[in-house]
Amino acid sequence: MNFIESFGGMALALLGAALAAALACVGSAKGTGIAGEAGAGLVSEDPSKSGKVMILQVIPGTQGLYGFVIFFLAYLKISGAGTAIDVAHGLQIVSACLPIAIGGLLSAIAQGKVAAASVNILAKKPDDWSKGMIMCIVVEFYAILCLLASFLMLNAINF
Repeated sequence: MNFIESFGGMALALLGAALAAALACVGSAKGTGIAGEAGAGLVSEDPSKSGKVMILQVIPGTQGLYGFVIFFLAYLKISGAGTAIDVAHGLQIVSACLPIAIGGLLSAIAQGKVAAASVNILAKKPDDWSKGMIMCIVVEFYAILCLLASFLMLNAINF
């Protein structure tokens, strides 16, 4: 416990906020990259589908936005504490940030794979591309649950 106490509550709280933004953004970068790689091939063959490909590529980017929202809320909570944050509160903030950090990372990558598969639907059956969008939205639902969990946990922390 001495190590954690010497690390400090403020450092733990900032670590949680940083993890929320960083991991969710890394997941979004990876997910949008996966979808973009799939989309680039289709757009080179049929440039008229670039708008729909762009929509499919952007979808995995929402997790990065969710992570940044939680980062911002955690930062507001930290800066509004007014006093030094103790280890217990620092651990609470880290714990509250973990759902979107981990969930955002993993769901964005999974969503990128689904979006890449949806590009294949667009290539073979352009009229059915909305089915791929629905598949992407199913993955998005779990990212939203992670956002909600982190949001509710952060709001429950009182200094």
